[in-house]
Amino acid sequence: MSRFDTIATYLMASKRHGVLYLGVTSDLVTSVSQHRLGEASAFTTKYKCRLLVWYEVHASMRTAIQRETSLKRYLRQWKIDLIEKENPNWDDLWPSIIPQPLGQRLTIEQFARGERLRSS
Repeated sequence: MSRFDTIATYLMASKRHGVLYLGVTSDLVTSVSQHRLGEASAFTTKYKCRLLVWYEVHASMRTAIQRETSLKRYLRQWKIDLIEKENPNWDDLWPSIIPQPLGQRLTIEQFARGERLRSS
């Protein structure tokens, strides 16, 4: 894996409380960039799900797929609650995952606390 590959389960949204898309990937940065460009699934392109509003990193693809399967059974409100627990404003988390020099990426917990990258 390259240094930017991240196995994750993630939620994309069209807007706050809008259409949600749940996915799993072995390369979070590439997958989210494809959604943002409208080059991913037909569903996310049609409904303009371009905001990364929640993600969870996993150590293996197997656990990521298990988590996605579990989340697909969730009611919509449970997914909204999951997003709002860590991202109450439904901010686009894309800036927190785009490739930066090593040591220059925020975790979702840091982002949720309002921390920002410091300029050098």
